[in-house]
Amino acid sequence: MSLDPVRLLDVDLLLDDPKTRIVVCCGAGGVGKTTTAAALGLRAAERGRKVVVLTIDPARRLAQSMGIDALDNTPRRVKGVDDSANGELHAMMLDMKRTFDEIVEAHADPERAAAILNNPFYQSLSAGFAGTQEYMAMEKLGQLRARDEWDLIVVDTPPSRSALDFLDAPKRLGSFLDGRLIRLLTAPAKLGGRAGMKFLNVGMSMMTGTLGKLLGGQLLKDVQTFVAAMDTTFGGFRTRADATYKLLQAPGTAFLVVAAPERDALREAAYFVERLAAEDMPLAGLVLNRVHSSGAAQLSAERALAAAENLAEARIVDQEGGKAGLRNSPDTYGSSESPDSAVPEAPAPDAGSPAADRIDAEGAGTARAVDQLTAGLLRLHAERMRLLFREQRTRDRFTSLHPEVAVAEVAALPGDVHDLAGLRDIGDRLAAGV
Repeated sequence: MSLDPVRLLDVDLLLDDPKTRIVVCCGAGGVGKTTTAAALGLRAAERGRKVVVLTIDPARRLAQSMGIDALDNTPRRVKGVDDSANGELHAMMLDMKRTFDEIVEAHADPERAAAILNNPFYQSLSAGFAGTQEYMAMEKLGQLRARDEWDLIVVDTPPSRSALDFLDAPKRLGSFLDGRLIRLLTAPAKLGGRAGMKFLNVGMSMMTGTLGKLLGGQLLKDVQTFVAAMDTTFGGFRTRADATYKLLQAPGTAFLVVAAPERDALREAAYFVERLAAEDMPLAGLVLNRVHSSGAAQLSAERALAAAENLAEARIVDQEGGKAGLRNSPDTYGSSESPDSAVPEAPAPDAGSPAADRIDAEGAGTARAVDQLTAGLLRLHAERMRLLFREQRTRDRFTSLHPEVAVAEVAALPGDVHDLAGLRDIGDRLAAGV
């Protein structure tokens, strides 16, 4: 059984197109986004493009599969890539805090940058504020695109609980840093002098008192110090988020939604497809990972189970009774009229003797073992066919709702991908769509 989609995704056409400058692999967690991004990057590099793969992956599987001891916030050349077509492959892993630090260092003088970097609230914000990872991933994407050193940038999006977080988080962080609360907290610094102090003492006394009780006085002071330093150094986080959105909407960007042939994963993929369409972002297609198949699909689950039951039941046609009856017949031994009596033959154990019983028992035991093994294999095949049916039904439901989405399948592999050869195999399967 194999998927027969309305449209097949031509991966090589996408990767070979010089107008394609950014490929974003997105989807729910645990569906193979990192492996897909790495395989696409390797395939594009070996077809002649200069590629950098940006991953946001806590498991660091990309580094292992590419034979790199450790990835960091700097693109590093991957060795072992076939460069006969003059392509290159670089890889990096997003360091969220380091990227935030780079923004501060790029827009502040050394003294003010040190004040911001050492601020406790900034350290908490840059290390784990909700949406920071997604925002910094897009910030790093913008930096890489601005450098114009690579023909193609492949982005492995953060493993968010919901694929939609990838689109929402940058705006949320930008809205927070440019929002009313931040502007209110920075207002005293902007006013300056007595006016500022008066505003702080009178206009903000109730708010700061309440926040101080909720958050703690020291934390509130750290926040005020942080936003004052940030506002006088650089701003426009919302503007930067908008610029990132325009980059993602540009014709040179292509989104690939990655999913597994499971109900929850494809439901998430459907939501993402609809959201991308609503945001006018270019969707290239769907990559369906870990698709199962069978070399004996003509044998249905029902027939396999029926055959297994027949082997497991003690049926007369499966017994050795007929032969036993012949052995016990008075015509079969001790008769001088037997047509074969003149032919000398090796003496056989007497029927009913311990030797004969042992031979019969061994033969019967071997037959039973073969039957049990065959029945077990038939049941395993039935389970596989049921799995294939569920996957087919789930895929058909998705393609019927979104017939415009091109699809490429990648068959389920027996083990994890851990080297360039494995990534190359995935790339071949992506290009073939099977």
